[in-house]
Amino acid sequence: MTVIRSALFVLWMYGLIVVLGTLGLWLLLCPRTWVRAYYRFWLALVFGGLRVICGLRYVVEGTENLPEGGALIASKHQSMMETQAFWQILPDPAIILKKELTYLPFFGWFAVKLGNIVVDRGAAAKALRKMLGDARRWAADGRQILIFPEGTRMAPGETTEFKPGVAGLYSVMKVPCVPVALNTGHFWRAHGILRKPGVATIRFLEPIAPGLPRDEFMTLLKQRIDTATAELDAAAEAQS
Repeated sequence: MTVIRSALFVLWMYGLIVVLGTLGLWLLLCPRTWVRAYYRFWLALVFGGLRVICGLRYVVEGTENLPEGGALIASKHQSMMETQAFWQILPDPAIILKKELTYLPFFGWFAVKLGNIVVDRGAAAKALRKMLGDARRWAADGRQILIFPEGTRMAPGETTEFKPGVAGLYSVMKVPCVPVALNTGHFWRAHGILRKPGVATIRFLEPIAPGLPRDEFMTLLKQRIDTATAELDAAAEAQS
């Protein structure tokens, strides 16, 4: 039954992308705020369908740790669920995305219009300079810069070394960095269609003040994310 419900949800989600994407193509010529409102409407339908069809939802903890205005958000990455959820949780995030995602029909086009930060990982130093410049510009406008430091989705219980981009952002932005732990991968798998019923948690942790040396920052960031994620993973396993 879980597989059937999961398949129905996948049809619902991607069907919405095609239908609403087609109907909203004209918005790509309009102000970004219009596209943001339209995207939030799509998300409301997606997560509403997720709850009804699969019995899955998410809760958010630690929002008191989010500073006002520009900030750096560094999140654990286990599934596509949080990539979309952050657009519901945060007022106006700019997410660090790999360039390949912008080639996807509808999703990629709207991702660019929303003002996310696109990174060409094959361009090395040039891509890093562009990412840092874009992040400074958007943070100055009061937006939250969201990066997944591991660089890819990791299965629950797995971790890897953080990529240097998060340290570069922390250094040049000179704003608090808010770590994020989560356990979404237990319910919305990183790969495949399976969506299990339950309640996933996305938790904002204590901010790291700007100005720390690079190595100290990276050690502290990884420690906070890994420790809190292990706790949330255990809580998710208890739901099974």
